[in-house]
Amino acid sequence: MRNPHRTQKIAFSLLFLATLLIVVPVGIIVVIIIQKGLPAMSWQFLTDIPRQGMRAGGIFPAIVGTLYLVTGAILFALPIGLLAAVYLSEYSKDNILNRLIRLAIVNLAGVPSVVYGLFGLALFVVFFKFGASILSGSLTLGIMILPIIITTSREALESVPQSFREVSLSLGVSKWQTIRHIVLPNAIPGILTGTILGLGRAAGETAPILFTVAAFYLPQLPDSIFDQAMALPYHLYVISTQVPNVDEKIRYGTALVLLAMVLFMNLIAIIIRYRFRKLKKW
Repeated sequence: MRNPHRTQKIAFSLLFLATLLIVVPVGIIVVIIIQKGLPAMSWQFLTDIPRQGMRAGGIFPAIVGTLYLVTGAILFALPIGLLAAVYLSEYSKDNILNRLIRLAIVNLAGVPSVVYGLFGLALFVVFFKFGASILSGSLTLGIMILPIIITTSREALESVPQSFREVSLSLGVSKWQTIRHIVLPNAIPGILTGTILGLGRAAGETAPILFTVAAFYLPQLPDSIFDQAMALPYHLYVISTQVPNVDEKIRYGTALVLLAMVLFMNLIAIIIRYRFRKLKKW
């Protein structure tokens, strides 16, 4: 007869090892980036334009471009993703067609980012004639993170107890009012989780912006959403592979700024999510 305590210890050990296999490499990478990137950190590095063929100066245009792209992607993807999630969760019937749509949305989250880049190039740059611009890049990134936001938002909406809806409807409130005042406020923490995941992916992707917006070098900031922009992921790729003799600290400093930017945006979203979770009464 098997010893249940020994089985539990073995299972715990395997789970702990699996966690270490994920956490330790990520921790080592973060430590290396911080260690080699910190010497590059200075006010000039963060606020100056690249100089001497991107071998000196700063990364300010790339920081601004990344912020524009992430903001545009979220402004596009969050409302559409949330409305789609509300429809799929609250209004659509459980039939084969809707199950196929849900399965397709989940599978879209696993499509390689370069495919989204080619799609954005064909649709926004060529067909709609937006050109290589912040608008094209933001829309492409927005479409790329839509499946994540729809899936997580739908799961958050479906996690709200059905009894909440039944009590609200029994008081004579309409279905839309129930969704707006009862379901959505209780689902906000889960919706923000999807937004956090989308933010991280949009900020760190290179392939989609390579086709739709990213410029190799720009001496000035973009004036409108129809201008090209530099972006941190592409700038990091360029100075690491296309420009010879770039100081190592500049490469790691750029990576550190990108990492810090993603973590900072995630931190803000996590704080907002935490505050909404405290308001939950179930």
